[in-house]
This record gives sequence, C-alpha cells and structure tokens, in this order.
Amino acid sequence: MQRFSGKKAIVLGGTSGIGLAVCRRLRDEGANVLAASRRGRTETGEEGIETAACDVLDREALDRLFSAHASFDFLVCAATGGPRARGPFLNMDLDAFQASFAKLWGYTNAVHSGTPHLVENGAIVLISGSPARKSGPGMLAISTVGNAVEGFARALAPEIPPRRINVVSPGTIDTPMFPMEGDERARYLRDQTGSNAIPRAGRPEEVAEAVLFLLGNEFVTGTTVDVDGGALLP
Repeated sequence: MQRFSGKKAIVLGGTSGIGLAVCRRLRDEGANVLAASRRGRTETGEEGIETAACDVLDREALDRLFSAHASFDFLVCAATGGPRARGPFLNMDLDAFQASFAKLWGYTNAVHSGTPHLVENGAIVLISGSPARKSGPGMLAISTVGNAVEGFARALAPEIPPRRINVVSPGTIDTPMFPMEGDERARYLRDQTGSNAIPRAGRPEEVAEAVLFLLGNEFVTGTTVDVDGGALLP
C-alpha cells in the first residue's frame, strides 16, 4: 500500500539533486507532487511530477504558487538560494558571506508563505548540511547558514502545532551541485569522504528516505536527522 496515497506535496528546489529524489520517492508512494525551481523543469522530464517556475527569494511568486495549489500536506525546501561563499572568514568578501544567507531567506519566505496553506496536520522539511555542526576548512559561511536553518526549525516548531517542521542534514552527496566530471569528480568526492565512517559520497535517494520519514512520522518535530555517512563522528 502506498503510504502517501492522496497526499499533496510541494518541493522547492525539486527539479534536480536531493529535491528531485524527494519528488520521485513521494510520487512512487502515491503523492501528488509539484516540483518548483527557478528553472521550472527537470533535465530529463519526470512522469507523474508536475513542475513550476518559482524563485524562493520572490515572495509574491511564492504566494501565487501556494495559493494556486492550496491546500497541501507537505512542503519540502531543498532550494540552495544561490551561490555560497567559501574560504577563511578574515579573507572573505563580506558581501559574498551575506549572499550565502539567500538559502535561509528562501526557506523563511517559503515557510512563512506556505504554512497557512498546509492542512491541519501538515509537515515541513528543510535541508541543511553537516557543516552546520562540524565545519571543515573554508566552510564557515556554509556552516553558519546551516546553523541558522536548524535553529529556525527548532524555534518555530512550538509555534505551529499540529503542523510539524523538521530538518534533514546531509553530508557530501553526489548531486549536480558539484560541477566536476569523470576522474576529477571521483577524486573530489573521495577526498571529501575518505575519513568518514562510511567512506563514500551519499546518494540523493538516501537523503530522500530521511525526508519521507520526517514527513510521515507524526511524532517528530523540531529535530534534525543526519544523513552524512558518519561525517559528524570524531
């Protein structure tokens, strides 16, 4: 039996990477799925997944999207918001550091606009990342934004019951976010994950499984689930 049969889901950032994997799993579990992104389409086309163009930094566009598809059961935010600054903080362009928070602003826009259109016991899942609690070299901006995303969910959770909000925190995941190809890509992912307890990059489908758990379990709110191959272990 499909556990989400008859449910309606909106996935922001849902046309590639982790977001697309979430859309596919929700579709396979019987949900009606809308994948929205700035591009507004998947690269290959996906049967059974509706698509729409929407920038999470455009509040009016979000309002129109949510109003047109209300009401819905699930809201997943996997949009990156834009580029993210890397490097040592004291050498960093502070405008680039500030721009990294577009991910947080996109999430807060989406949650503020979308929550009123959720069904009474609806659920929200945000995507952060393992640097939020274990920052590697040059990852300070990404870490700070991830901390903010996780703190936002914890702080909001007591305000919105019976609706729920949770976070999934992935480690290094093999997605189109990394532009390298071939041997260069393989070396990069190997270097990033070689010291993990599970020494490989994760798959988007493995993160999607955690997202579906949080959407479906009605006894979980305000928490973060790590899917990182043990990246946070000592």
